[in-house]
Amino acid sequence: MTAIRGDRSRGARLLLVAATTMMLAGCATATTGPLGASPTATPTPTPTAACPQIEGVELPPECAPYDPDHAMAQNDRYRDRVDLSDESRAAAEQPATEIRTALETLRTSGDLTVEAVEDAISDAGLSGIQTLGDSRAVAFGVAAPEGGCIFGEVSAEVLSVEIGGVIMDGGCLPAVGH
Repeated sequence: MTAIRGDRSRGARLLLVAATTMMLAGCATATTGPLGASPTATPTPTPTAACPQIEGVELPPECAPYDPDHAMAQNDRYRDRVDLSDESRAAAEQPATEIRTALETLRTSGDLTVEAVEDAISDAGLSGIQTLGDSRAVAFGVAAPEGGCIFGEVSAEVLSVEIGGVIMDGGCLPAVGH
């Protein structure tokens, strides 16, 4: 080692000795687990599976509990409709009435087809029509004139025409397969 001369020599040597002592002290401590854990600590199990909470049943430590009813409700949120303003609802009343009248005529005449439902909605001055179904029952949805949707279902037994906001995943009807 090269000697450092002058007043700085003594300070540099003290600094070197202090640093060496700290490094050696760090090497002298042995641990057997994660930093800060003592050798006698018991490991905490890490959940490896999601398990439904059931009243009166204690879950094993490898389970992360969840509420199945809450999870199912959250899974269906895509069907919820956003709020619709009073102005948008009022603007949809007239075309909804026209659609209801035309679909009632289809329902009672027995001429129900997907195409006939689409034509009845188009005749009310609306476009971008969504339909699901066949000649037995047709679900429909269409954008209303000032936002929101006019939607419902028609069959030989049922006719519903409603006004509401778009559904959470967009559009007026849930996607096929949901």
